[in-house]
Amino acid sequence: MAVRRRQRLGPGGGRALLGAVLLCVWWRAAAERVRYTIAEELGRGSLVGPLARDLGLSADELPARKLRLSEEKQYFTVNEENGNLYVNERLDREEMCGATATCSVSFEVLVHNPLNVFNVEVAIEDVNDNSPIFRKSFLDLDIDEMIPPGSRFPLEIAHDADAGRNSLLIYQLTNDPSFTLAVTENPDGSKQPELVLERALDREKQSSFELVLMAVDGGDPARSGTVQVRINVTDANDNPPVFSKKVYEARVAENLPAGSLVLEVRATDADTGSNGRVSYAFGSIPESIRALFTVDRNSGEVRTVGPLDFEEKNKYVFGLEATDGGGLTAHCKAQIDITDENDNVPEITILSLSSPVPEDAATGTVVAVLKVRDRDSGENGQVSCELSGEAPLSIVASPGGSYKVVTASALDREQASEHRVTVVARDRGRPVLSSSTELVLEVSDVNDNAPVFEEAAYSAYVAENNAAGALLLRVQARDADAGANGRVSYWLAGGSAGAAGAAPLVSVEARSGALYAQRSLDYEQCREFSVEVRAQDGGAPARSSTATVRVFVLDRNDNAPRVLWPAAVAAPGEAAAVAPFEVVPRSAEAGYLVAKVVAVDADAGRNAWLSYELVQASEPALFRVGLHSGEVRTARAVSERDAAKQRLVAVVKDHGQPALSATATLHVVLAESLQEALPELSERAAGAEAAAAAAELQFYLVLALALLSALFVLSVALAVLARLRRAGPPAVLRCLGAQRFSVAGAAFPADFCEGTLPYSYNLCVPAPARAVPDAAWPPPPVPVLSAEELLGADSCEKANLNTSAVTGDVPADPDALQVCKAKSFILRI
Repeated sequence: MAVRRRQRLGPGGGRALLGAVLLCVWWRAAAERVRYTIAEELGRGSLVGPLARDLGLSADELPARKLRLSEEKQYFTVNEENGNLYVNERLDREEMCGATATCSVSFEVLVHNPLNVFNVEVAIEDVNDNSPIFRKSFLDLDIDEMIPPGSRFPLEIAHDADAGRNSLLIYQLTNDPSFTLAVTENPDGSKQPELVLERALDREKQSSFELVLMAVDGGDPARSGTVQVRINVTDANDNPPVFSKKVYEARVAENLPAGSLVLEVRATDADTGSNGRVSYAFGSIPESIRALFTVDRNSGEVRTVGPLDFEEKNKYVFGLEATDGGGLTAHCKAQIDITDENDNVPEITILSLSSPVPEDAATGTVVAVLKVRDRDSGENGQVSCELSGEAPLSIVASPGGSYKVVTASALDREQASEHRVTVVARDRGRPVLSSSTELVLEVSDVNDNAPVFEEAAYSAYVAENNAAGALLLRVQARDADAGANGRVSYWLAGGSAGAAGAAPLVSVEARSGALYAQRSLDYEQCREFSVEVRAQDGGAPARSSTATVRVFVLDRNDNAPRVLWPAAVAAPGEAAAVAPFEVVPRSAEAGYLVAKVVAVDADAGRNAWLSYELVQASEPALFRVGLHSGEVRTARAVSERDAAKQRLVAVVKDHGQPALSATATLHVVLAESLQEALPELSERAAGAEAAAAAAELQFYLVLALALLSALFVLSVALAVLARLRRAGPPAVLRCLGAQRFSVAGAAFPADFCEGTLPYSYNLCVPAPARAVPDAAWPPPPVPVLSAEELLGADSCEKANLNTSAVTGDVPADPDALQVCKAKSFILRI
């Protein structure tokens, strides 16, 4: 659609204004170049440099400026929170730049609001990560025994993929009185090792030699590679082949068809017959060169077998060798320069397109950033760009092959809601090659942009046992709109089905997008879970988008190792437990496997890596334990001076921070057999039985002492009763007098003292009223009973047998029976 301009300028005035605008933009772009230097093989996440600070951007500007990289292959990434540039993947200098002296990666950095482009160059420095290598494992040489001393024989050249100092090679040869090593420098700067014959050879004395050639690079630390040189002494072959040149040079154009002749080498041999017949072959060259060139064995013609591409490599240097029929070899170099052809069209890449564009955008607003690249060199790679189509836009060149499309006048959405232009790029080669792409620019003023997360999926890592409320990560979604249309708020939209109750584990702050842990997490119970976070703008109607956040719980060293073998010895009070033991013959030599400590750790990773150490032993020099295996072995041969019983204490540690540990105790008996070890084991068992017998003996001693005390108390009681009897009954026992009972019979139940209660008692009842003189019942004699009779169950009845009152007609003497019952009562108390 054609664009109607609101104000027309004269031809001269319009060109002058546009030229001034383009000059200002070009001048600012020329200074917008940042350079960094890093070493190769840096790990992912390594810091390259403070990109935002070097571009003059503050931390407050970063969220709005949307810092972004434009490189096709993302070697680097930029953190939009702090603006630092980090390594995104491992950088291998040899893979990226090959053998070139310098290696760098250039890319553009885009900054929005307003849109701007900066050129960044990162130089990759070489590290010594490649060892010198020889193409062959063995190098066979045939040397005639008539060859005079001082003759030289070229050896294979080692190759080191590194650059600079790290690729400088030093050659060394094993000592041999017949040969020495000399090193010469080739025209290309490489070093050629040569074998020098020091003294005449005699095939009859020694027909072969074996030497080792070593190549050491100049890195720190140095790396090396070796090849074995096998020399066969042969009969007369006086003259080696000789090349007509040391270096053969050729210049060919790229894209040659396969089979095209590149150059021809020539070597002559002064010998005759088979010794003068020369054959050609490649020397020590990489497989990449063999895939591009071939050499004719008989003629020495070097031809192409694969496509040559100037953009991939513009120069090839490799070695050729000529060998005669006697085995003598000569070497030369071939240097092939590739010339460029205009065989690559310009490539247009749209790095950024600000569409839709607000209708109130100022003149000179950058709406698109393009990158134009032509892989050719010289004039073939010089590109110019222009816009084709009617639109209020213009294109401005920037350093590094990038172009900016800017607004040339005010935009009016009511006149045109869309602008279409074609970008045409042409090179200066012969013939001219060109390419084009179309740009579509929309103009809008409504809330037609939903919030967009910086990443579709986030990953957060939190160590277990975290505090409730700990910050996990911040998610950020951006809305291209302004004002309320661009104000974003966040909330949780759901959790993963595989993690039951995952949503309650985290919460999100509505304004900042910060995710917090709601409670402490346990790695052993939950290793990962995911939640969905929704971002919604403040427009009407509102727009939203979601991103998945995966939270990974990291293990901490919160579990100590647990020893499975040997089993832990029971506590001292548990007499039934017996400590495990191992029998080691006294004839055991150093390294004899005694036992193996087996332990596990519930943690993961390094926290579960266990190491073993012997911390206590009866003979510290006799045993050792494997650091990682836990195997207990003898450190030396067992001698007769070593004690028969050995006690070892090993500690098991994990690799956590801080490390946790556990101990294992192992008893070892030095004996030739189990029968010989039994006495030692019996002594251990006898010790335990002696302790138990001592405890039992102590119990019986206490019991005997108690019995003796009881007998003593009984004797004292009997003596007191006897004295009281002679003095007369006390007031307490007056109820036991004979005058209170009749002759008719006993006045208390016959079985009153045979009850089941734990104590005894006596009952006194009045006898039937009958006048009986007191003199009719003289006091009965007190029977004398033994302790056995007093302690017996029927002591009262035995006491009455000593009287004459136990008959069928005459009842038992009531006074004697009552006295007996009283004594029994006192004794039981």
